Amino acid sequence: MTEKDIEKELFESFIELSEERVLKCCKEALEKGIDAERILNILTRALEEIGRRYERGEYFLAELIASGEIMKKATEILRPSLAKEISSMKKVRMVIGTVEGDIHDIGKNLVITIVSSLGIDIIDLGVDVPAEKFVEAVDKFKPKIVGMSALLTTTMNQMKNVIEALKKAGLRDKVKVIVGGRPVTEEFAKEIGADAYGEDAFAARKIISEWMAA
Repeated sequence: MTEKDIEKELFESFIELSEERVLKCCKEALEKGIDAERILNILTRALEEIGRRYERGEYFLAELIASGEIMKKATEILRPSLAKEISSMKKVRMVIGTVEGDIHDIGKNLVITIVSSLGIDIIDLGVDVPAEKFVEAVDKFKPKIVGMSALLTTTMNQMKNVIEALKKAGLRDKVKVIVGGRPVTEEFAKEIGADAYGEDAFAARKIISEWMAA
């Protein structure tokens, strides 16, 4: 197969969510000497197409989760080749967690997988994370971005508590805050003082990408 054939196969295989073919193509592409960053760009374009299909109602949550898992495994194959390229980039850190009282992590984990393709260093605080733990992580890791997730309407207000705690600690102005989750809305995000609302993992990736480019 030529380089173009491999790239075409990689793109189409990912959109079709064929994990075996995607991973095989990644390995073949590296063996052919195709730049790892170029391969990652193809994967990212495929992810964006999957995101568009999700928005059109052609794909659903199950497909999003599957695409996240495939991306994670493909990135592992590329990681050794990407290491030098990523280390030479300006490293951006992000702290993310599901807020206190909420133990759901599917959305959070999907965001981590999709956003990590940007080369960001992501610190996952897990689930049921109290405001003080977010503050401690921001103070310790000095991230540029804080991400919060909530799936329950009863835990949404914990996001406001985190933002208020960051203010009290004098750390709010040092980070961009993005929030998301099924009950969360853009209006709610503005109301609590967040910088952005991510409707889904792909929207979050786009927002964070724009922040990195600014």
